[in-house]
Amino acid sequence: MQPPYVLTDINAATLAPDAGDYGLVRDAAIAVSSGLIAWVGPASELPPEYDDWDRQSYDGRLLTPALIDCHTHIVHGGNRAQEFEMRLNGASYEEIARAGRGIVSTVGATRAASEADLLASALPRVDALIAQGVSMIEVKSGYGLDVASELKMLRVARALGQQRAIRIATSFLGAHAVPKGMDADTYIDTVCLPTLEAAHAEGLVDAVDGFCEGIAFDTKQIERVFGKARALGLPVKLHAEQLSRIGGTALAAKYGALSADHVEYATSADAAALAASGTVAVLLPGAFYTIHETQAPPVQAFRDHGVPMAVGTDWNPGSSPLGSILLAMNMACTLFRMTPAEALAGTTCNAARALGLTDCGVIATGMRADLAIWNVGDPAELSYGIGINPLHQRVFGGAL
Repeated sequence: MQPPYVLTDINAATLAPDAGDYGLVRDAAIAVSSGLIAWVGPASELPPEYDDWDRQSYDGRLLTPALIDCHTHIVHGGNRAQEFEMRLNGASYEEIARAGRGIVSTVGATRAASEADLLASALPRVDALIAQGVSMIEVKSGYGLDVASELKMLRVARALGQQRAIRIATSFLGAHAVPKGMDADTYIDTVCLPTLEAAHAEGLVDAVDGFCEGIAFDTKQIERVFGKARALGLPVKLHAEQLSRIGGTALAAKYGALSADHVEYATSADAAALAASGTVAVLLPGAFYTIHETQAPPVQAFRDHGVPMAVGTDWNPGSSPLGSILLAMNMACTLFRMTPAEALAGTTCNAARALGLTDCGVIATGMRADLAIWNVGDPAELSYGIGINPLHQRVFGGAL
């Protein structure tokens, strides 16, 4: 166990609620004991009870909560680089599908991979995020689409948190796509729902997700999945309004979802519904960029209605092979016109909220000491840089 210590000579962006300006405390002191934050405030006000604690000085660097990637698909088999190249060489969607590429190829590769194979391929992705100050990663299933393979993905996701100093939140995404040779309703009834029950019984599911879109599942089909989640006592979230508006955001709000993700085609009415339900809008600029989407999410409507906004990588082999949470922050600002303060909140306090977490995401007394120390002077620099990683040190559970 790390002995108690105090971080000094540091500027802390606490992200404290309603504090404004990042909740920035210049020349701060942060006392840490037993993995938790014991005190935070101006160094000049540090109580004398901490006088004999070890001091860690950081030469005026910036301190933030450790970052959180609240939407990823980092457990999967294979990659889609060949499909990427085919598309750029002029192949049509039909030609790519006929060549066995697309999500079908990822499903095939994931089914064929062993748990050890999937773990070995996912760990470098985890390492890449850890190296950017990430302490928490959400990981989805959804590339198995049969009982055994979906359970395999979730077991690997759990194993990531045992192999690395990282927290993992799992999401069951059985309703991701319809496997070849089945119709959506049959798949929901005979594969998706029984798999959810089995995964829950094994303790593998923290939340239940779905892909509500014309090319996947409609609102009635997703509602059956949400109904099962509610019966099992599991929170829900939803890929909604990414490619069109078919009512997914309203459905997410109806069920009090933790988050509605993508939401490019959401409206002001959808924003009002999310605000009323306390649902976080998770913005995923990597997919927007990769598929050349032109419809940006209604960021101003989310602001106007007070909808909390989070930002994630959506790291997946098809539509968002994005391995940088810092680049996702920059893209959210550049492509969606989020402010740097909104982007940082989107990968800290609001990302925690999107995962239903109340013990991280801000620097405050009693919170986990999951922290990131940066070689920058201003919080805006974290979103400003393109392909730059200014991380100096990550603190996980108080461990320096």
